[in-house]
Amino acid sequence: METLSVWRGTAAPTGYAMLQGDFTADVLIIGGGITGVTLADLLAEQKTANKPKVVLLEAGELGCAATGNSTGNLYETVSGGMREIVSRWGAEVARQVANERRGAVAFIEERSRLLGDVGFRRCPLVQWADAANNEALQKEYDALRAAGCAVDRGGSIPAPLPPAEGDVLVLRDQAQFQPQAYVVAMARRAAEAGAVIHEHSRVLELDTKARRAVTATGSVTAKEIVMATHTPLGVHLVHTEMPVHREYGIAFEWAGEAPPGPGTWWWKATDRLSIRTTQHGGRHYLVCVGQEHKVGIHNATAGLLALEQLARKHFGDRPVTHRWSAQNYRGADALPYIGRNHSDCFIATGFATDGLVWGTVAARLVAAELLGHKASFAELVKPGRLSPLKGGKNILEENVLVVKQLVKDYLTKRQDEKLSSLKPGDSAIVDAEGETFAAWRSPDGELFAVSNVCTHVGCKVHWNSVETSWDCPCHGSRFRPDGTVIEGPAIRPLKRKEAPPLGDG
Repeated sequence: METLSVWRGTAAPTGYAMLQGDFTADVLIIGGGITGVTLADLLAEQKTANKPKVVLLEAGELGCAATGNSTGNLYETVSGGMREIVSRWGAEVARQVANERRGAVAFIEERSRLLGDVGFRRCPLVQWADAANNEALQKEYDALRAAGCAVDRGGSIPAPLPPAEGDVLVLRDQAQFQPQAYVVAMARRAAEAGAVIHEHSRVLELDTKARRAVTATGSVTAKEIVMATHTPLGVHLVHTEMPVHREYGIAFEWAGEAPPGPGTWWWKATDRLSIRTTQHGGRHYLVCVGQEHKVGIHNATAGLLALEQLARKHFGDRPVTHRWSAQNYRGADALPYIGRNHSDCFIATGFATDGLVWGTVAARLVAAELLGHKASFAELVKPGRLSPLKGGKNILEENVLVVKQLVKDYLTKRQDEKLSSLKPGDSAIVDAEGETFAAWRSPDGELFAVSNVCTHVGCKVHWNSVETSWDCPCHGSRFRPDGTVIEGPAIRPLKRKEAPPLGDG
């Protein structure tokens, strides 16, 4: 199934050249989403004599992963609930979180004025629930008040949105934009200011001691390395602390009656939905996001179908124009990890589904430290801050799940399937001539056979039928049918295997 978000499908294309040759830089940024591009812009705009030389390497195209597959919603709260932060950290930290995120939204608004039409608009964030979840919503209201957020309780939900069965919470003065358009425009601004940007330049080797990153066609050696890759490349302690999920998005054209007014609409029922509208070229679209699940475990096709059915239940049988999904990594203690890690490189991860704002926060914090002005909030979100009282239980639970999955996959008997029996579009983990294959046959009949062992830490990959990929349930690495890396911490591809003759396999 072809997947493309409404943001990537309606934004201008990019066209930065692949890295060719060996270069040096003051700062190497790996990753061209909102974190990396914002950081490149902040560093490139410096007017001082010691302005850093910046190189940004993007594995695919700018914004092609989390940023371009997000909701485009900007808010000072967090999707997991401010209640969790108040419970774990207390009201004072919650106020710091809301204030830092509020400042990041204001920064995006300011940058949007400089960048042109990137769809930025101020609007409320509205939360409501069904009867079963209304008590939790009432507690969220108290937490938002404790965090200093301007939240009102009351009001109604306009049709055709799902009706409220209790309180309605309205967080005023939040925002939305077109995330792909924003990143593309900001990259252009950064490049004009001197940042060097390369697309289709995946890092295949990373030597953090030598400060050197190697791609298929070149290398960059830098004084500082920032991994703005959603999750750090290679093996890092934070991987053991973060559960990894994917969530689905759909958009359908809204014709006829007026769509719901501008706003971020969070329906916090048992089947949760994030709803918003957008427009492009005179056409209005309704965007629905939901059906979150653990990477590599859930039936992806069933999840996407469930989202479409839920949307049609409330908004009618409209044709879907865009389908997509995005990955997210959650910090064990409800906060992200931003700053230098054990390898003395900068990382920025653990954003959950709040990455547009957290990514902007991360870029501002890292830029400040690189320029010699470390912010006080950086201490709160630094990697390695582990406190058993804050996140130890979640870390333990996540690692127990990883071990269980690893043991299950290694003990489960392989499918009794022959490679020759795979029909176009079919996939399977099969044994043939003493070899184990993760195999998929393309619609035109070509057979792709690769190792089924993830190159990150050795877990077994599972098939994702929606996005035609092999996904690892342990730490979220994802691979194309030919074994090349799509995203996640894995650097090396799955090993290609020569399939035996069709009659033998």
